[in-house]
Amino acid sequence: MLPDFRVRPAVLADLPVLRVLIDASVRRLQADDYTPAQREGALQTVFGVDTRLIADGTYLVVEYCHPESLSETVIVACGGWSKRKTLYGADQWTDRQDDLLDPHHDAAKIRAFFIHPDWSRRGIGTLLLEACENAAKSAGFRRFEMGATLTGAKLFRTRGYLPVRNLVVPLTNGESLPIIHMEKQA
Repeated sequence: MLPDFRVRPAVLADLPVLRVLIDASVRRLQADDYTPAQREGALQTVFGVDTRLIADGTYLVVEYCHPESLSETVIVACGGWSKRKTLYGADQWTDRQDDLLDPHHDAAKIRAFFIHPDWSRRGIGTLLLEACENAAKSAGFRRFEMGATLTGAKLFRTRGYLPVRNLVVPLTNGESLPIIHMEKQA
């Protein structure tokens, strides 16, 4: 694990911090891949926290722990995995399928990865992804899949995920968001 970082399950009390982190991540890190209208529409329609993942104990945060004071921490990233059918989408997303997956036949869903832009390119995304994959493996899953943003797909390709098909997510502001359905064998 990276020094001075720890991964822990997200709790509902983290929501205000997570909302700010996700907003900053989308607005700054996705600027090269999506237009301002796409980013704004995605924040209104599909991006954000899925509190079902928090309730399931499968949504994680990465905290930076100040080396001189372990009680002084800041959340720098969030993301999770799911044992439910929904491939992507936050609480406001209307196309949800909360049915449980069968780990012997279905792929665990890797979901809702966001890194604070001030902390990007430090290996935090990889740390978080490994924590999610390991937790899903412990739950019996042998495959993983995701609906990756164009921004996130770059990391996921380097971690062994392969594109399955391109998807287009309709947004409430009339825009659409291209994403990539990706898979990986455990």
